[in-house]
Amino acid sequence: MAPRDGARIAEEAFAATIKLHDRVRTNLGPALVAAQAMSDALKAGRKLLVFGNGGSASDAQHMSAELVGRFQRERAALPAIALTADTSILTSVANDYSFKQVFARQVEALGRPGDVAFGISTSGESPNVVAGLQTAKSQGLKTIALTGRDGGSVGRAADIHVNVPDENTARVQEVHRTLLHVMCEMIESGL
Repeated sequence: MAPRDGARIAEEAFAATIKLHDRVRTNLGPALVAAQAMSDALKAGRKLLVFGNGGSASDAQHMSAELVGRFQRERAALPAIALTADTSILTSVANDYSFKQVFARQVEALGRPGDVAFGISTSGESPNVVAGLQTAKSQGLKTIALTGRDGGSVGRAADIHVNVPDENTARVQEVHRTLLHVMCEMIESGL
């Protein structure tokens, strides 16, 4: 690849992500509602269960780390669990039941009324994220979806739907990370 091609690729990526950030910035209402719901639950002594697949799994772990550790300031640890991190649970549930059940089974075990289930899916069509959100609702948890594209079945399964309306997975993930950081900052500032 010629340096000129690399520069073009980089310029196009930056331009696209800036454009998408600007587009999402004009509709922050759902993200603000989601952050408030998480903040309220955490202040009430409830916990946050976060989950997704692939890059969304790493975003779930990142968000949980920011809340259990700290984001920008020293404070008490917050109860946030990434349901993507325990390989023994993930593989045993996938093997004994199905991969569709890997989050639902954990929500069933760990979720209590008043907790928040936060499902992340760039496609909006992850069956295991939908199943996790459905189980959460049936157990009295507040549900939040962070999606891409049009939100799909994941967005429809949640009480609060935060959508990044774009088809490009990389660009959606970049905006998801910004939104997650904004939510973490709002949660911290509300404590």
